[in-house]
Amino acid sequence: MKYTNIDFNNKTILITGAAGFIGSNLCFYFQENYPKANIVALDCFRSTETFSNGNLKSFGHFKNLLGFKGVVVSGDINDKKLLKELDINYNFDYIFHQAAISDTTVQEQDLMIQTNVNAYEDLLKIAINHGANMIYASSAATYGDSDRFEVGYEQPNNVYGFSKVMMDNISYKYINQGVDISIVGLKYFNVYGAGEFFKNKTASMVVQFGHQILKGLTPKLFEGSDKILRDFIYIEDVIQANIKACEPKQSGVYNVGTGKARSFEDIVNILQKELEIDNGKEYIPNPFIGSYQFFTEANIETSKENLNYKPKYSMEEGIKAYLPEIKRLFETEVKKG
Repeated sequence: MKYTNIDFNNKTILITGAAGFIGSNLCFYFQENYPKANIVALDCFRSTETFSNGNLKSFGHFKNLLGFKGVVVSGDINDKKLLKELDINYNFDYIFHQAAISDTTVQEQDLMIQTNVNAYEDLLKIAINHGANMIYASSAATYGDSDRFEVGYEQPNNVYGFSKVMMDNISYKYINQGVDISIVGLKYFNVYGAGEFFKNKTASMVVQFGHQILKGLTPKLFEGSDKILRDFIYIEDVIQANIKACEPKQSGVYNVGTGKARSFEDIVNILQKELEIDNGKEYIPNPFIGSYQFFTEANIETSKENLNYKPKYSMEEGIKAYLPEIKRLFETEVKKG
């Protein structure tokens, strides 16, 4: 489905983090809707390298790009030589910057800031140089301990959230200087959908619960899960927001959620109903009390106003649309894994 009147055919589009969750969905959105678009997919594909927490340094996986026909570049956005080559060899019309260290438990603060903040400013300079509109991934993690989920009320409680606040600050610096491109940061809330599986433990609880149920296991929920509410948003609505951000009424940072918080209990109930499998539920103590968000809900009024963004999928509709992919992954990846 096309979300804008812009014709992206014959436009040159850079997508960073292209072998990741949201990046790969963007690649296929353009390929399917604008077959003559020139798509450059940049990703730091995964290796065996890990952070000190044991998690992979990159979640980028070639399987997320199976069927992609554009240009694929393997590289790190911290590589100044690579960025210079991109600057010289291409003339971008749009840059979708999804690449980041997105694991909120990473302890390497230096690498987090370098990758998420400094490399973003380098890319933004390329965008300005090329006259390319910049759309980048900010995050709801910027709100952290805040009880007000709107821009200007950020209270990050980890270095990841902090790094995204710093990205937003850089954006406003350039916006206020009156640059000739539009710059839009999108604060994603809890995204779920096709393409997230290879994020491993950081994939959404929708796919994790789905695979637990298909294995015949009883889903484990924290005690009081009916009162732990999050703004869960389906991938298609995130793609909609990215595309509409190409032509904003106003540059800035915007929330991308549904504006309606739902519980983890709801996820399990919907999955078991749709799968027609009732394995019951098991409740376990929450070990994270004191450092855990019990509520997130995006205020999307400015997103509606300035991006013409309107979420189309309720949680019921999103999970239903996602189920065939959850089942396919179970057969092709989980069972064989």
